[in-house]
Amino acid sequence: MSISNESILKDIENLEEYLVATRRYLHENPELSGKEFKTSNFLKDEVKKLNLPLVEVEGTGFYAILDTGKPGKTLGLRTDIDALPIVEKESNQKSIRLCKSNVDGVFHACGHDGHMATLLGAMKVLVAHKDNLRGKIIFIYEEGEETGCGIDKMVDALKKENLDAVYGEHLAAFLPTGKIAVDGGPVMAGNGIVDFTVRGKGGHGSRPDLSISPIFAATNIINGLSSAWVNRVDVRKTVTLGLGLINGGKIANVIPDEVRVAGTLRYFDTDEGKKALELVKKVGSLTAEAHECEFIANDIRHDNEPVINDESLARIAQDSINDLMPGSLYKDMTWFASETFAGYANLCPTVFAFVGTKNPEVGSGAEHHNEYFDIDEESISLGATAMVKFANEFLNAN
Repeated sequence: MSISNESILKDIENLEEYLVATRRYLHENPELSGKEFKTSNFLKDEVKKLNLPLVEVEGTGFYAILDTGKPGKTLGLRTDIDALPIVEKESNQKSIRLCKSNVDGVFHACGHDGHMATLLGAMKVLVAHKDNLRGKIIFIYEEGEETGCGIDKMVDALKKENLDAVYGEHLAAFLPTGKIAVDGGPVMAGNGIVDFTVRGKGGHGSRPDLSISPIFAATNIINGLSSAWVNRVDVRKTVTLGLGLINGGKIANVIPDEVRVAGTLRYFDTDEGKKALELVKKVGSLTAEAHECEFIANDIRHDNEPVINDESLARIAQDSINDLMPGSLYKDMTWFASETFAGYANLCPTVFAFVGTKNPEVGSGAEHHNEYFDIDEESISLGATAMVKFANEFLNAN
């Protein structure tokens, strides 16, 4: 009992027009996190065409169930569905885009349009070959991955499904089209939120001595963190500090009352990441005190856990890729971005694959969350193929 390699490859080939058309529709009609109403309805309509039971989750997320009627394991296959508040450029890295967002300032700048098309395509193939499978498949459509607003609700809803594993994919702009990476162990970083305000005493720029400048205090906090990172963070457990916001003052000759600083930390070791967050608080509060300023921690906390692939599931995925698509497997790939996919590890073992979508010939390869970001549409078929093959091997394994 199994789906043959020939059937998988042929079925995905027959779906290529559907995959591309679906991705383009979703790209042209993006919606922000927690507001994916039309997107969710479109996806649900596709599920209903296959007569699959559909389970609503609070918000815009949902999941569908394929029950083969034969005893076996339960596998989750997941996609995210939201876009980003980014203005899309008319061109990618090479030429005018094949399709463009119709919504001003909203853009699928991370590949979630391709992820949705991938899962829909895989779902069609797996439903068609239901008789060649055992157990159940849960097709997961997660709301708001970019802001994290949907993961807790989805995980809570899925508790009753008794999942044995969850498999996910992410199109990767840093990996060439035709390559897939699915190593065991940590593959995506956990992250911490850093957002603080330094409050001093504003005044006229002509008499800074009559003010207490939060600008100098904030500057010294940032410099202090730079040296603290060198001396206090374990060099064997990398923690990155990426500050992306400094906001204080409006005109040159007025010293402001306060300055806000914000950014993120990324790490593969959660304990070291949490230690670094405490370091931000300590350096910030003591440095502010030295400048007779107040340090206000607006939001300093651990957010997402690292994505850590189960070793045995990673081996199944690797063997599947080598069997069906020889030469496609790429080894030793990690990504310092963060993903809510880590949340599914609270339910069961998980595995997350990177599907290459970098192709200079079509202009794809710009960084994720970048105005020039684009995908190579050929990578959608590759992702759907890998997903179907993994499901087949996992569910039909002895």
